[in-house]
Amino acid sequence: MQYPGARTRSLSSIVGHCVIALAMSVAVVGPAAAGQSLRTAKVADLRGETASRDVRHIADWAVDSGDAGGLPFVIVDKLESRVFVFHADGRLRGASPALVGAARGDANVPDIGTRAISSIRPEERLTPAGRFTAVMGQGPKGEDILWVDYDSALALHRVVTNVPQERRLQRLQSPVAAERRITYGCINVPVAFYESVVRPAFAGTRGIVYILPEAAPAQQLFGSYEVRHEVSSAH
Repeated sequence: MQYPGARTRSLSSIVGHCVIALAMSVAVVGPAAAGQSLRTAKVADLRGETASRDVRHIADWAVDSGDAGGLPFVIVDKLESRVFVFHADGRLRGASPALVGAARGDANVPDIGTRAISSIRPEERLTPAGRFTAVMGQGPKGEDILWVDYDSALALHRVVTNVPQERRLQRLQSPVAAERRITYGCINVPVAFYESVVRPAFAGTRGIVYILPEAAPAQQLFGSYEVRHEVSSAH
């Protein structure tokens, strides 16, 4: 026979043990979990714009890691022949089709910036991959352009139309990315996009231009990491 008093003590004992166990669990797990939850992802805001996986990866990483150093930044996707311009905080300012180097590859020949255009062979007409510090400056005719890498004569500028047979304006409108491989290496964008997006983004400041590789993984070139993976693995 079980007495009422004994049953009451038994229930109290069970409840007491549960409370102690819960307190110990909070004491051991709580602070660590709380510390881990402080790691919050910082990601770019593409504002609904369609972009390749590599563009999203580098944009998120540039924001989360602070690699862009609080400066506006641009991502050039050679495979898709597109340009993405971001505010310093990672909000997309604008995106556009672009004309890029006719040849495939990621590394310029060393003296490319000092050679006459007529001497550049077809296989050398490429847009090099890498991270560049860009600044507004003047082109050969006094026009304003964004110098991506002055030493190699690499720039982002308004579309050049002085050779009609190249059909650069029509190529910019083509939905086929391969049609937009035509330049000697520079990045050409529509005039309206340059005037309304590129120039305002770099007015009075320098910025970072990431040109994605096409012969190697972006992570290998930039030392980047998957932002969402880093965050989720901390929980």
